[in-house]
Amino acid sequence: MRELSGDEKARDLYERREKARRDHDMFVRGAKQEGIIEGRREGYAEVARNLIAMNMPMWQIEKATGLTHKEIERLQLH
Repeated sequence: MRELSGDEKARDLYERREKARRDHDMFVRGAKQEGIIEGRREGYAEVARNLIAMNMPMWQIEKATGLTHKEIERLQLH
């Protein structure tokens, strides 16, 4: 590290690589989190479909799943 700190070009290259690595790691974490959220929503959609089939009132389906009124309506159409 001492050698790098004395060489401005080498230090700059090191810092750029570290920033790229951190940016990539952040992107991957975000993508994983997005996948988790999407998976949960798909699970809630399945529960909502079952509740729709049981003729449960819309407000109860919303409360049970956290899905919006519009999301539930879309499920009813399919």
